[in-house]
Formats: sequence, structure tokens, C-alpha cells
Amino acid sequence: MIRDFFLVGIGSFFGGGLRFVVSKVIQSCTVIGFPFGTLTVNVLGCLLIGFLSGLPFGGNVMSPSAKLILTTGFCGGFTTFSTFMNESSSLLKNGNFFYLSLYVFVSLAFGFIALLAGHQLSKIF
Repeated sequence: MIRDFFLVGIGSFFGGGLRFVVSKVIQSCTVIGFPFGTLTVNVLGCLLIGFLSGLPFGGNVMSPSAKLILTTGFCGGFTTFSTFMNESSSLLKNGNFFYLSLYVFVSLAFGFIALLAGHQLSKIF
């Protein structure tokens, strides 16, 4: 457990750092206010976690530790949107359409409501 914690932390460190760089570079190339940097990071993160999740882990191509550091750590640090999409895909693959719909709706709705609530709370301080 402790070893896995540090593996995820190392991956998150590099993923988060790369997210910052890629997002800033992409955004600096645009002249409009649309968040192209974040969009790029989210799409790239989805592509990467999709590729990594499709690999046969377990020793043939990559060890379970490598999967942990790359998917949960790096991709999770690069963008949690990729993890959200990967988990949604798993629900779809397993035929859990109700849970898929619930997960997507609740994540988006409650996430946005929580963001707005956080903005309101910040005005108190």
C-alpha cells in the first residue's frame, strides 16, 4: 500500500507538471478566450489512458506497478478527466448503462454545483 502510494505520487508529479506545460504552451498560441490548453490536455489524457488501459498488463507488456504509475499516477495527474472517461468506458463495457448514466450526470451536475458553491463560499472570506 505504501509503495503504491509513492508510485502514484511520482506519476502524479510528472503528469501534473506536464499538464501545466502543455496547457500553457497551447493556450499561449491562441488569441481567443476559449480554453484550448485544457481541452488539449483532456483529449490527450483520454487518448493516453485509453491506450494504456488497452495494453495487456500483468507481466507481458507492462507490470501492474507500471500500470499504476502510468494510469492512476501520470494520467490522473495529467487530467482527472481521463480517469472519469476511463471509468465511464468500463461501465459501458460491462453493460451497466444505468450506472454509466448516473455517473456521468451526477459527476457533471454535482461537480458544477460544487464549483459554484465554492465560488460563493470564497466570497464569505
